[in-house]
Amino acid sequence: MGLIGRIVGSPQAVATLGQAAREVAEVFTPNATRAMELVHETGQATLAQYGAEFSHAPGGWFDRFVNGLNRLPRPMLALGTLGLFVYAMAEPEGFGLRMQGLALVPEPLWWLLGAIVAFYFGARETYYRRARGGVAVPAAEAAGGGSSAAAGAEAVAAEGRNPALSEWAYQPGDR
Repeated sequence: MGLIGRIVGSPQAVATLGQAAREVAEVFTPNATRAMELVHETGQATLAQYGAEFSHAPGGWFDRFVNGLNRLPRPMLALGTLGLFVYAMAEPEGFGLRMQGLALVPEPLWWLLGAIVAFYFGARETYYRRARGGVAVPAAEAAGGGSSAAAGAEAVAAEGRNPALSEWAYQPGDR
């Protein structure tokens, strides 16, 4: 550094020369750290915008109506299935005719119906899992302090939770 200092002059001149070299190098090769910072800032701004959009959802009559409609399919499927049993007992001939009609439905249509139902219930399950969060790992197990599910269950019991459920939710070797 002594030779460069004698050629260039003061330490401030050396710093200025280094800054200029860095700026010239960034013309040809972008600064990876700064690029990652910008991507992170963009992501945070996007999440903040989405959060602001949905944090104050209006609670008007239409929203309550749509939420009510979203809650209908599962009870209707369950009650409809029970209704089929009642219908089969009350009018066996009519039930038999309708079941023969169902037997004529092509198999690809059954696959399509199965996919729609599976995606509907799968999406609801995914939504509720994300809203609820994941399965909590007991603190003793996460820190490596316990070596068995019983030790984890004792730690959870000390926190006032149900140890049987905690032991069932987290088995050693799951992670």
